[in-house]
Amino acid sequence: MTCRISLLLRSPQTINSKYQVKQLHAQILKFTPLSSTNLSTLISIYCNFNLLHYSLLLFNTLHSPPVLAYKSIIRCYTSHGLCVQALACFMHMRASGKFPDHNVFPSVLKASTLLLDLKLGESIHGCIIRLGMDFDLYTGNALMNMYAKFQSSHKCVSMEKNVPNVFDVMPERKRYSRLGSDLVDNVGRSSNIDNVRKIFETMPNRDLVSWNTVISRDAQNGMHEQALVMVREMGKAYLKPDPFTLSSVLPIFAEYVNVDKGKEIHAYTIRHGFDQDVVIGSSLIDMYAKCTRVEDSLRLFNVLPQRDAISWNSIIAGCVQNSLFDEGLRFFRLMMKEKIRPKPVSFSSILPACSHMTTLNLGKQLHGHIIRIGYDDNMFIASSLVDMYAKCGNINVARWIFDQMETHDMVAWTAIIMGYALHGHAPNAIFLFDQMETRQVRPNYVVFIAVLTACSHAGLVDEACRYFNSMTRNYGIDPGLEHYAAMADVLGRAGKLDEAFSLLSRMDRPIGSVWSSLLASCRVHKNVDLAEIVAKKIFEVDPENEGAYILLANTYAAARRWKDAMKLRVLMRNKGIKKNHACSWIEVKNKMHAFMAGDRSHPEYNKIYEALKVLLEKMEQEGYVPDTSEEIHDVEDEQKKYLLYGHSERLAIAYGIISTLAGTTIRVTKNIRVCSDCHTAIKYMSKIVEREIVVRDNNRFHHFKDGKCSCGDYW
Repeated sequence: MTCRISLLLRSPQTINSKYQVKQLHAQILKFTPLSSTNLSTLISIYCNFNLLHYSLLLFNTLHSPPVLAYKSIIRCYTSHGLCVQALACFMHMRASGKFPDHNVFPSVLKASTLLLDLKLGESIHGCIIRLGMDFDLYTGNALMNMYAKFQSSHKCVSMEKNVPNVFDVMPERKRYSRLGSDLVDNVGRSSNIDNVRKIFETMPNRDLVSWNTVISRDAQNGMHEQALVMVREMGKAYLKPDPFTLSSVLPIFAEYVNVDKGKEIHAYTIRHGFDQDVVIGSSLIDMYAKCTRVEDSLRLFNVLPQRDAISWNSIIAGCVQNSLFDEGLRFFRLMMKEKIRPKPVSFSSILPACSHMTTLNLGKQLHGHIIRIGYDDNMFIASSLVDMYAKCGNINVARWIFDQMETHDMVAWTAIIMGYALHGHAPNAIFLFDQMETRQVRPNYVVFIAVLTACSHAGLVDEACRYFNSMTRNYGIDPGLEHYAAMADVLGRAGKLDEAFSLLSRMDRPIGSVWSSLLASCRVHKNVDLAEIVAKKIFEVDPENEGAYILLANTYAAARRWKDAMKLRVLMRNKGIKKNHACSWIEVKNKMHAFMAGDRSHPEYNKIYEALKVLLEKMEQEGYVPDTSEEIHDVEDEQKKYLLYGHSERLAIAYGIISTLAGTTIRVTKNIRVCSDCHTAIKYMSKIVEREIVVRDNNRFHHFKDGKCSCGDYW
């Protein structure tokens, strides 16, 4: 029996179950004398099976544990995420005079990486150099992995603020803290040195893990060309890419929207049998989706033999990014049915679908699920919730969530500022933008679009000019098309059409959508001559711009130039350009109801018509007079009035009134701008039915209450 025990201790790899380890332990206690060597080997075997409790029971019986026992316990602590304990054990080993071998440092480095403590990691690196183990393959790989996690000195500093120094929480801190401070001097600060590359280049031997670490680091940090060069160099070193390599480079082709290169990688995975790998499958799904080939993403997802949370998240995000919002929601529901626990990114991916579809009730359900599983303190999810509530019409809840966040990233600031802008609350948007600057948060390209939009919707010309000029002067951000469009909108709404035209004329080849904001202002101010000039500019760069034709026709109609309006409509018909039909939708009892202008297809149309008829009578008693100036059809005024009464938003509002309890807020979304007559009519409706009516058109939100609108009739 003793010989058999000795054989097992010399060949621990033959033990392949937890039960066998315990049996071996019992046999040792029964038949052999206890020795530190035998116990250390047994500790190592227990640690191989991640049995920390039994390992510690044995370890604590050793008066002077050998290196094998120490490194086993350190490895087991780390695998359980007990990083402080792992490092404390390492310090005890060093203090007891034991010299760690090359098998110890990978676990110690992993612990410091998990703690996000760069200074400690550098201290351990110094210790590795002093002991001459920096040329070990596995230690070098662990060092590269550690530095790769600390992508920049700025990120590391911000992380360290939130993580206590490991020496502050270790037992016997005073006794062992000197080691860390002494060793920091042995390695320089890494803020300006590419430590990953430096370690890689000094390694005498490199395996696939070494190459993958560098390639992944380069790809994740935007050094795409360098990552691809490393893939080619790896081939020259007679190493073939594995699934991890391929999953690292596929996002590069997604970033460049290079579907042909992505297909080459896909073909390589099939030839080498990697296409069944769930990681590769998820990366391919993501790549095709970002290259707008979502049908290929769906096909790949459907043939995956196994699906994990990452593959589900990839297909959900791919659908939402390609505006297949219903499909994204369907996959999210299927994932839940498959008992796959959603990750934070699952909610960050699906919440934008609620934002675009303005399905507030579904958004609330997702929010409830987020709270139940404890993700409500996640910064990325909170930012998505702010955006969702703002775009679904509930800016007050969006602000409450924003205020509850401990830290705000740029996405959160942008979401709340744009939310206030869309709801016409310019003072709040400007206050938050200024507060962001006060907190030393550097504004980016997108947040300037948000604050300029806020100024546009409130007619704040001077403030808009100040922010527009500060982009370049204070932050070195060159204004883009969106900023010029917002400025043209600000100036145009304020009647400064010539200034807006001059501003856009200074741009290098502005696209049609930028000129369209000025064309809309020409319609509002009935400036036909400038409208014709602006429309010509649009048609030069975008001859099929349907919106420009409609705006110009509306401008002619507002000026009662019916012949010109009719000529333009005939030209549109000859070119095959069709007007985007007005459509409004409302969510009632978790079901979406859509209405077209003049729509009679709804099952409850008769009730809707009766409700509108009663409302119209009461509106006229209150003083409502139809405004037919925006109705471009050259027909009698009575006929124009009839056409106005059938506008899609009125049908949706009437259905909301008859389908919900008194006092319930009615929320309607429209795909195009609300006309001036409907805007006036809805003010009367809100007063008569004593309800708040929220209408989101393609430009902004209108909150109608007590006969008034939040836009102050400036829109």
